[in-house]
Amino acid sequence: MRHIISVKLENESGALSRVANLFSARNFNIESLSVAPTNNPSSSIMTIVTSGNDHVIEQIIKQLSKIIDVLDVVDITSSDHIEKQVLLIKFDSNEYQKIKAKSFFNDKSINIYEKSTSVVIELCSSPKEIDEILHNIGNIEYEIVRSGTVGINNN
Repeated sequence: MRHIISVKLENESGALSRVANLFSARNFNIESLSVAPTNNPSSSIMTIVTSGNDHVIEQIIKQLSKIIDVLDVVDITSSDHIEKQVLLIKFDSNEYQKIKAKSFFNDKSINIYEKSTSVVIELCSSPKEIDEILHNIGNIEYEIVRSGTVGINNN
């Protein structure tokens, strides 16, 4: 089962690598990793997406809590939460016209950046919705950059 783990850690040299090494040493896969500063300049939030049964996730959380730089660990998928990703997708202008005709983005909150030869669409949405959009685009040529998942408890 997919889990989103939020790790608050001190902004210390090597803190990120210690967390990543924990996953590597125990053969846990990181599907997505995002790190950003908090409102406190001495700490950051690391959002990790991984998969495993409840026992595996419990072990990951226990091991993360033992790392000296880690201040707090929460499995945010264990309660009501919001999760998002950012997708940047670039089409050449002709391909964009084909996409525009298919109306994939009509109901979405997007930003469009148009140049003479290309169009970049910025979309912030759930990972599931982004997967659906990319699947529906089909064989139209495009380039993408996709952020890792970020999430927060909503209770």
